[in-house]
Amino acid sequence: MAITLENRKQETETGKKTKRGFALLIAVVFMSVMLSFGLALGSLSYKQQVLASSAIQSQYAFYAADAGLECALYADQQENRFAYPPSAPSSAPTMTCDGSAAISASFSYTASQMVVYNRVSLDSNKRCADVTVYKPSGAGTTYLFSQGYDVSCATVANPQGTRFVARGINVHY
Repeated sequence: MAITLENRKQETETGKKTKRGFALLIAVVFMSVMLSFGLALGSLSYKQQVLASSAIQSQYAFYAADAGLECALYADQQENRFAYPPSAPSSAPTMTCDGSAAISASFSYTASQMVVYNRVSLDSNKRCADVTVYKPSGAGTTYLFSQGYDVSCATVANPQGTRFVARGINVHY
């Protein structure tokens, strides 16, 4: 009988050790799963934040492009600044936008059309737009293209690794 009690005592001690080890294993597995969920949710929220930020920057670039296009339309239709001249002009026609003159202007003149490039600063030098006007020599379709940026014109001219968003709009009439 002593052997039987001793065997039972050893089985009970062995069972307790197994149960303790099993509980620890369950706790480690549970914590690993919870950590995985936490990391996945953290990664997802970070990606959502980056996506929302890029959407805002894209909106700024679109508004800059729209403002540049509206300025070019006004300059062409109301002020007649981009009218095709009989001979090549000495300097590029410029437009005023957001209360300031174009930062840079250049042009290309041929017998069939004149192409004018203007870079304008918008929103107190926080945004920039490049406007291109294609004007035919006679009666024909005028094409305007405006590309807006969510950064200043100085950054567009010399980015030095800066990331920025550009959006473009075109119109013809």
